Amino acid sequence: MAVLGVGIMGSAMARNLLSAGLHTTVWDRSAAASAPLAAAGATVATTADEAVREADVIITMLPTAEVVRSVVLDDTSTLGALPRGCVWAQMGTIGLDATAEIDTRLDAERPDVLFVDAPVSGSKGPAESGQLLILASGPAAAQPVLEPVFAAVGRSAVWLGAAGQGSKMKLVVNAYLATLIEGVAEAVELAAQLGIDTARLDEAIEGGPLDAPLADAKLHKMERGDYAPEFPLEWALKDVDLALAAADGASLPVLAALSRQWHAAVDAGHGRQDVSAARLSLASRD
Repeated sequence: MAVLGVGIMGSAMARNLLSAGLHTTVWDRSAAASAPLAAAGATVATTADEAVREADVIITMLPTAEVVRSVVLDDTSTLGALPRGCVWAQMGTIGLDATAEIDTRLDAERPDVLFVDAPVSGSKGPAESGQLLILASGPAAAQPVLEPVFAAVGRSAVWLGAAGQGSKMKLVVNAYLATLIEGVAEAVELAAQLGIDTARLDEAIEGGPLDAPLADAKLHKMERGDYAPEFPLEWALKDVDLALAAADGASLPVLAALSRQWHAAVDAGHGRQDVSAARLSLASRD
């Protein structure tokens, strides 16, 4: 199998595939990103078409729709190198329009390839521990092929119907995630303004109905001032903007306001930091 895109998420997924005994070829636009996986047993390809040429399953974990188009669709050597009967699992979050475009292009140009839209929910920690939630959608014939692959990288795979349904669910899930994280950031900011120690806020919430694991993890990162990227803010913002585009953002006023706030944070230089760096764009500085 092949993994195209081995950044924070893709590299963790590739390592878990290798640990499960699945022969894995990796490729990334940055040779420096893929090189460390050779020590873990991966075959490192120098081009995307070389990576996919003998793979029965191809995973794309690339950052944006534009990159996916460039690497697989616009590069005819890669599109042509996809083996007949292979499964392409598109597992990054690229939005509804791009997902539909891929499905249509493959129907027209490579109907022998099974396309599965399977974005994942989870960040660096779940990716490293093989605990991602996979929101899969696509042809039933692909499910048995992907079963061992998804078992290696995820805690569960939810099959949601025709290709495109996975991306719809991912936008909804990440809209929920974004509002939760911004809520934590603003609660921490309010606590600072009122002279309440963040540790005491944590004590007040711990064990109760508000003690969501993700919120707790981001609260602790904000408390420590630890913004090492697990889910970079710029990619979280990308997903927020994809959700707004899909829903004609006028009907989502809170998410639209959050987008403006996070754009300001990215413009201030926090985009490569963890999404918890949403805290840094708020008024006070502790």
